[in-house]
Amino acid sequence: MTIETKANAKTALGVVVACTIGNVVCLTATVSAVFGVFLVPISEDFGWQRSQVTAVLGIISLVSIIAFPVVGRLMDIYGGRKVLLIGNLFFALSVAAVSQVNNNLMNFYLLFALIGIAGAVPCTAMFSKVVSEWFDKRRGLMLGISAGVGNGLGATLMPIIAAILLGYMGWQMSYAVIGFLIFALGFPATYFLLKDAPRPVVTEATNPKYHPNAPSEALEGLTLTEALKSVPFWLIIASLGLGAGCLTAIFSHVIPVLTDRGQSLTIATTVMVVLALVTSGWQVAVGSLLDHIKSPRVAAPSFVVATIGLWLLETGSSTPLLILAGALLGVGLGTAFGALPYFISRYFGLKAYGVITGVIYSVVMLAQGVTPYLMDIWFDAHKAYFGSIVIIGICLLIVAGLIMLFPPYRIKVSAADVAQVNHGGL
Repeated sequence: MTIETKANAKTALGVVVACTIGNVVCLTATVSAVFGVFLVPISEDFGWQRSQVTAVLGIISLVSIIAFPVVGRLMDIYGGRKVLLIGNLFFALSVAAVSQVNNNLMNFYLLFALIGIAGAVPCTAMFSKVVSEWFDKRRGLMLGISAGVGNGLGATLMPIIAAILLGYMGWQMSYAVIGFLIFALGFPATYFLLKDAPRPVVTEATNPKYHPNAPSEALEGLTLTEALKSVPFWLIIASLGLGAGCLTAIFSHVIPVLTDRGQSLTIATTVMVVLALVTSGWQVAVGSLLDHIKSPRVAAPSFVVATIGLWLLETGSSTPLLILAGALLGVGLGTAFGALPYFISRYFGLKAYGVITGVIYSVVMLAQGVTPYLMDIWFDAHKAYFGSIVIIGICLLIVAGLIMLFPPYRIKVSAADVAQVNHGGL
């Protein structure tokens, strides 16, 4: 019997709701997604160049590289609920503190570095750890719902809320309200609905290495050191890290790519919205697919599909073709985000899931921060995105090929769990 089959269904589903709400107000939705709304007002108010303001996104990525493994380890030791509650509070306060920023660029950078550290706690990767500990046979689906629906709703609604707030109270007080929303939505959901999954009882008699502050010792899986020595660890980084980085670069450049080709801002924005919505929905779909087809290779075709979407984005002229391009690219990005936590749990288990996830997500964050920058370096040198798009297309095909090299999952759903599914269990 796994944790999931012994868990109360109502409690487990409450955890999914809490994690979904947590993702609605995570760093991606409340900071990254709304940043474009505030970019010009911040630049104009303080007389800073836009590149100086946008640099904070790179700062967030850099500090996240350090913060993710640390937060993951804390989650492994102390459990998710306590860490996430404290993280939500500090993240909300750090975002609200932007309302007090003055015309000092260094202070501005330091504040967003703090946001990056605090935001690494109540983030998608850490919510995925909690969901993975509660669910086994439907893990992919529940990961897709909590991350896909949560991030999708957040990334769609928060920029709209930010734009409305900007019109009424300016960008500084808007950040104060967003900080309040992070706390008002995320903290109660975590406090009342999120529970740490029950774990097998471990004592010094059953495990001589037992330590009371390391509850994850009872769970199956590899340590970080063992994971680092395994082939799947590096395949995950090489494939999904590269895939997420490349597709994130395209996502952030949809509007300039299309407007440079003469498309209207309305059409370009529509394509970007379609890409975002499909990314969200496809995480649910790919999660369910991974649950039912017990092979990691099922994810490979999505990156071939994304390559077709990339070609349509560069060559398509009609609105339907461009919208189709956005949808196909969303399939690839949704697969990258949806498959990543699932692969980690199936190859390395839950014993050190937090710290392993933290390390892998750090690399993915680095890729997501570097690839858009490289696209703009190419544009500055050649005054066009075509060459960088061709390179990204080749990389996506390489990603598909790397996924075909994945070995079978190390940790599988037990026969008892499969029987439980067939009889309508969790």
